[in-house]
Amino acid sequence: MFSRKLGIDLGTVNVTIAEREQILLHEPSAVAITIEEEKIVAIGQEAREMYGRTPESIEVMRPMRDGVIADYEVTEAMLRYFVDKVMGGVRLFKPTLMMTVPYGVTSVERRAVHEAAIQAGAREARLIPEPLAGAIGAGLPIDTPTGNMLVNLGGGTSEAAVLAMNGIVAATSERVGGVRLDEAIMNYVRKKYNLIIGEMTAELAKINIGAAIGIGEELRMDIQGRDQVDGLPKTVTISTSEIVESLAEPLSLIAGVVKRVLERTPPELASDIIDRGMVLTGGTALLRGIDQYLTRETHVPAFLADDPVGATALGASRALDRLDVLQRSIPDM
Repeated sequence: MFSRKLGIDLGTVNVTIAEREQILLHEPSAVAITIEEEKIVAIGQEAREMYGRTPESIEVMRPMRDGVIADYEVTEAMLRYFVDKVMGGVRLFKPTLMMTVPYGVTSVERRAVHEAAIQAGAREARLIPEPLAGAIGAGLPIDTPTGNMLVNLGGGTSEAAVLAMNGIVAATSERVGGVRLDEAIMNYVRKKYNLIIGEMTAELAKINIGAAIGIGEELRMDIQGRDQVDGLPKTVTISTSEIVESLAEPLSLIAGVVKRVLERTPPELASDIIDRGMVLTGGTALLRGIDQYLTRETHVPAFLADDPVGATALGASRALDRLDVLQRSIPDM
């Protein structure tokens, strides 16, 4: 009765925590640890700012990879830190957590997330597939027989799902997301300019001037890195059209995820989706023109959710109040 209920989107790039209709925390999934002692130095935003700038004795890592736990102990410590930060100092009751997991994860991966949540101080932990949480958070009428389509574009995974009657009718996921887009930009700059740049620089370029298709506006940005030939610092100017070119391959994989789900959708629901379109959530959905790109590739209108980044965590939080209904379609929630 007095326990707080939190929805947690445990992502590859960011962790988002929501309670009721409010986002309480949004921080990078990054942890800085000493290599020899394996002692945690910093977590979240503080750790992310150290990325690529630490001495050899300290490593900044992402304990989540492709949407699932890659390092259990570090993930548990990171989750405990974020939950403590949200809950405050004195805590009489342990919170109930609703954790999001990518669609199609293995039972071992599910168990790891559940155990990490309990060890981080949860009284009770439940799991919800990310597309279902995203659809609830985006306000889609999934409790009706009408077909709703959600595409969740995260940092490590991209998922597409068709939902109706509080459940997932057809879904698929691919371990490609924002991180893969950053890597594509890094590889492109290295091949074209012989310039080695870091992940943070690639991500900045993606955010500041990046696009999925030509947007009719050619933005430019100076990026710094190390010359591959002489090893000296070097600056080059890249443009939006170059980012579009560099992202062609990973974006085609994302479009493939959407197409595979559309192929598996029952005809009655497919007609609903053609009328209503698909809703995009996740941080990668903020890439300029990605809605137009997916519309062009799939011939189904694509729209951005009101809060693409917070939708999944908000949906997880709301799902805690709809457990009785959702458990009929997802028995192991």
